[in-house]
Amino acid sequence: MQSPEASTAATPTQIHLALAALADEIVGTLARLFAYVGALALFAILALAAFDQLPSLRDEEPAEKPGWSVADRSQPAFALSRLDSSEKTASYAILRHPEGGRRDVMRWTGEADKPVAELEIYREGGEFDVTRPATADLAVQMGLGDATPLEQAGLIDTKFGPVALFRPTGTAEAARACLGYLKRSEEPALQISGFSCQGDTLPAQRAAIACTLNRLTLLTSGNEPKLAELFAHAELKRRSCAPQGSSDWLLGAANAQLRGAL
Repeated sequence: MQSPEASTAATPTQIHLALAALADEIVGTLARLFAYVGALALFAILALAAFDQLPSLRDEEPAEKPGWSVADRSQPAFALSRLDSSEKTASYAILRHPEGGRRDVMRWTGEADKPVAELEIYREGGEFDVTRPATADLAVQMGLGDATPLEQAGLIDTKFGPVALFRPTGTAEAARACLGYLKRSEEPALQISGFSCQGDTLPAQRAAIACTLNRLTLLTSGNEPKLAELFAHAELKRRSCAPQGSSDWLLGAANAQLRGAL
């Protein structure tokens, strides 16, 4: 019969089995640890690869739409008939938009190349934003911020029909300020705008603008029959330039008193 001490003593076989189980547990733990570290490493590699692809993904995003650019090879489509041979020729620039728009811009400068007048003929394309107030672009043309409010400064009669005049809101009647002007045509989609600082009085400025518009002629319609038709009809209403300040250019003295921010 075995003694209690002998029955509780571990046999070599039991010790071997216990060590083997411990070894298996350690190996399993190490295997799980390596698997965990390997998974972390894999996630890190994938994250780095994705981070490296971010620039290319950004490149694939829709790029900012191209805007207006100078069209050096395009030929002028408009001109002003000269009053006399000594009159200086204005600078002429043509801008085109990828969505079909075209701007023909004539500009006159005075001392120190300071702009004193500008005339722009804008043939609208797909880029035209109907929600943007037309006077916002006019304010920029006049060298003002696009948020500068403008008010009506009367109407003038031209061969294109009535043309609205504008000036910065709050300008006193006697103050010396440039006048902007704007004429829209739905058919063809055309906008004639600009500004003039010529003339010492408001009537003289209005007369100068009316004279400029009445002298505007079409050189080429660019296969746009409706544009050619517009200018052909306008020529039938063309009038010679009256002396600056003549009331013949105005649609009524009351127009000069129009007010209201736009």
